[in-house]
Amino acid sequence: MNGVNETYSRGRRLIVERPLLVVVGLVGVLLVFDFINRLLSGDLLVSDVGSLVWNGLMRGLIIGLAGIGLSMTYSILNFANFSHGDYITSGAFSGWAVTYLIAGLGSNNIAGLLLVGAGGSVYASSLGITIATTPIAVVLGLVFAGVSTVVLALLIDRIVYRPMRDAEGISLLITSVGVAFVLRYLIVFVFSTENRGTTALQDIPKWNLLLWDGTVRVTAHDLTLLVCTVGLMIGVHLLLQRTKLGKAMRAMADNEDLARISGIPTERVIRWTWIIGGGLTGIAGYLLVLWKGTIVFQFGWLLLLPIFAAVILGGIGSIYGAILGGLVIGLTWNLSIIWIPSAFGRAAAFGMMILILLFKPQGLFAGRTTA
Repeated sequence: MNGVNETYSRGRRLIVERPLLVVVGLVGVLLVFDFINRLLSGDLLVSDVGSLVWNGLMRGLIIGLAGIGLSMTYSILNFANFSHGDYITSGAFSGWAVTYLIAGLGSNNIAGLLLVGAGGSVYASSLGITIATTPIAVVLGLVFAGVSTVVLALLIDRIVYRPMRDAEGISLLITSVGVAFVLRYLIVFVFSTENRGTTALQDIPKWNLLLWDGTVRVTAHDLTLLVCTVGLMIGVHLLLQRTKLGKAMRAMADNEDLARISGIPTERVIRWTWIIGGGLTGIAGYLLVLWKGTIVFQFGWLLLLPIFAAVILGGIGSIYGAILGGLVIGLTWNLSIIWIPSAFGRAAAFGMMILILLFKPQGLFAGRTTA
């Protein structure tokens, strides 16, 4: 009897003190029951869910990889870099210019190739670009996307951010917005505003994973994205945990003044922050275009808010949090269309971020640290 009374008291106290948690729990239970019921009734196929999970995982890995650079910038330089999205776009365009050039050299106009087919000068279908048919072009384009973004990040840091190193965070934030607009309109000036295809969709190798009520399609570009993102994430983890540079980065993120007094070369750490973050950002942009098969001048800017959502959700300054936050955002984005129209998937992802932060305000990996 005492146990029943104690349980009742705890339940009543929970309802009084945290009514929102109770409401969220009830909604969650209803969604789970609806999900199971739709599976059992055949209204929703397991293969459909599998496809949504797979595509959500792909999207989440891209957001998580791009989020690492943003998280490192905030953790070590202590400002939110709003030009990060345009770094993504810049890296993608430069990488695809190289891919187009290598894939179409000798049979197409060089200027049209370097402009990634702007103005209809070159079409992706005629170049036949895929990881299987033009592997050298794709790999070199991927590498160049990372390298060019590193150069861009270092150049902008030298010209813009370094003279403002001691400025307040809000000054740097506003400056980064200006940098974003400059980069975006430079991209428009060079590559135009056209949305064009980049890969020969019909030539991409595809496999169907059999489930008991259907199939989940996996492409060679999906696997390329998976291998590259996971490999780079493991590399970042090893760098932070096993190298002197990684330890210096973690020390500077925890306490910059103490790190400087201890003899850590802070400018060198900052330089490597831009190198690592810029490289990952450019590669993320290239891989996103490879996965989607299209490129347009503002796609990095549109991706910036989901990246910020992932970084905030994971815990600002935490690299592991950015990765986990990216996966949560990506999966929510895709799985939410089980209940709502696909056009609202992005809104559902932001709603999930808000919901989690209501109960864990510091993020999933609370703590301002690169690790």
